[in-house]
Amino acid sequence: MSDQITPFRIDVPAAEIDDLKDRLRRTRWPEASPAEGWSQGVPLAYLKDLCRYWIDGYDWTVRQDRLNSLSHYRTEIDGLGIHFVHVRSPHPGALPLVLTHGWPGSIVEFLEVIGPLTDPTAHGGDAADAFHVVLPSLPGFGFSDKPTETGWGVERTARAWAALMARLGYDRYGAQGGDWGSMVTTSIAEQDPDHVAGIHINMIIGFPGADDGEMTEMEQAALAGVNDYMAHDSGYSKQQSTRPQTIGYGLVDSPAGQCGWILEKFWSWSDTGGDPVGALGADRILDNVMLYWLPATAASSARMYWESFNTPSFAPIGVPMGGSVFPKEIFRASKRWASHRFSDIRYWGEPPVGGHFAAFEQPAIFVDEVRNFFRTVR
Repeated sequence: MSDQITPFRIDVPAAEIDDLKDRLRRTRWPEASPAEGWSQGVPLAYLKDLCRYWIDGYDWTVRQDRLNSLSHYRTEIDGLGIHFVHVRSPHPGALPLVLTHGWPGSIVEFLEVIGPLTDPTAHGGDAADAFHVVLPSLPGFGFSDKPTETGWGVERTARAWAALMARLGYDRYGAQGGDWGSMVTTSIAEQDPDHVAGIHINMIIGFPGADDGEMTEMEQAALAGVNDYMAHDSGYSKQQSTRPQTIGYGLVDSPAGQCGWILEKFWSWSDTGGDPVGALGADRILDNVMLYWLPATAASSARMYWESFNTPSFAPIGVPMGGSVFPKEIFRASKRWASHRFSDIRYWGEPPVGGHFAAFEQPAIFVDEVRNFFRTVR
């Protein structure tokens, strides 16, 4: 296996963008839902509006240039090509930090936080809070390779990230993540505790303990939220954890389908008042969709569910941990629920706004939460 790290540049041929627009123009739309709002999924008019903008307003050339302003690389780990962004801080003593996205996210979730994390003094912060940022694309996501064998679940990805940080020369580092990134980050702490200074996660899986006694109001609301998710919002995960290949055929072939599949989750899981496009911006949402459409990763990204969704690890974690529970998060654990697994909780934040895509929705708050925890372990 080669340890070579190769610079990478996103360079999408114009013909691919022409094909995308042609497919969008020829979309065979279903009829509108007879139910009001989003109760049966993305409303027809809402998705049509975004797809019209995708054709006539969204400028991939500009968005690609913005992405390419960062330092992109690829390297092979455990037989798989991994894409990552690596931005070194100008400040001495910066702490290396690997940030991991989830589904249906991508590296674009973190674009607004890279600057404040790597160069805090340029954004009104303190040099003591600086990080060297490493931002990999999960296996089968974005510009990482698609696994051609089974086994690329959370644990193997975590081992790959630990190997990546070592390859970059980082003997001591922090890790952060949400969604699948939360699982990968926790697994890094489990597998590489000698090198991980601490972990910060913003989707914390925790459960009531036998001796917890009466639940608090927040804990009751959290359980109600889980029940609502299982009843009304978990169909995608059942499909992707059982038959990811089947859903991939439609999504890889239809940009409108791929967009709708992702957009629904930005509506359901983000703190945007029911209007994710208005709150987050059409360009930013489409940037994220493009990192699924262009490399055709609908099936390969869904396989993370098949690999890992039904076999989560709940091993105890002794590495210092910080948690941030945003109000619109899917799974909202209390600190005492989290303490059943994490024995060294150094920081616990409950921001007033934000949801599942914390760095994407509330970059300033996200940066503060990350800084608050890592100050405890530097």
